[in-house]
Amino acid sequence: MDIAEVQSIHLYPVKAFRGLASASAVVEPWGLAGDRRWTLVDAEGKVVTQREHPRLALAAAEPLAGGGVRLSAPGREPLTVEVPEPVATVPVSIFGTKVEAVPAAPEAHAWNSAYLDQDVRLVHLDDPATRRPVDPDYALPGETVAFADGYPLLVTTTASLDALNSLIAEGSHAHEGPLPMNRFRPGVVVAGTEAWAEDDWARVSVGEVVFRVARTCGRCVVTTTDQDTTERGREPLRTLARHRKFGGSLVFGQYLVPVSGGTIRTGDPVRVLERRTDR
Repeated sequence: MDIAEVQSIHLYPVKAFRGLASASAVVEPWGLAGDRRWTLVDAEGKVVTQREHPRLALAAAEPLAGGGVRLSAPGREPLTVEVPEPVATVPVSIFGTKVEAVPAAPEAHAWNSAYLDQDVRLVHLDDPATRRPVDPDYALPGETVAFADGYPLLVTTTASLDALNSLIAEGSHAHEGPLPMNRFRPGVVVAGTEAWAEDDWARVSVGEVVFRVARTCGRCVVTTTDQDTTERGREPLRTLARHRKFGGSLVFGQYLVPVSGGTIRTGDPVRVLERRTDR
């Protein structure tokens, strides 16, 4: 077997917007630099995602120097949004957790509200070091995360996607496959492993950076959303339910938490430093 290596790195400057491939990324304690520091919230302060609005898959956010973003979406003129001054925060609810964030300028709210045809606001996480702790059931003291679903980094492997697509091809919804990796919205994609090898990882190094594996990633309806058309189907959830259901979760990928800092790059070797002992 070839040495495992990073095939691709993906950033999501605004949560739920389409991903952006990057040749390298700085690893901060709460995730990749520039990843999910922005999110949309509804009138009640609840985070808005592709679960409710598949059209977010067609919106893009280009990162700018200083942390701002340039927004673009079908039918909308691009809009540049600067990082707001942290003079006041608003409460944000993300999967039951309350977080304080800073509202963007009013024109950003108007732009996104017009695109989704719903009253939404764009907010920025000004202080990821303190605002939102990682789930205490799986965290070490002091670990935090930005606006990712729950953990700083999601890793997937090409071998596991190939295996999943083979299973989909054998099922009654074979016409929906093969699925691309962007259905799973990973931060890092690793090539050169065996299928499902990541299930046994407890600690890994990616280039110069060390990560601990916090837990498996349970998948939701977003994975059934074509990221290019926004159409939804039954896969991969149907096949995951038959072959990859563990503890009530339909599993694909692993959540990582940085142990050290540094920069990761495509082509970096991925080495398993420690394996799970509870399997």
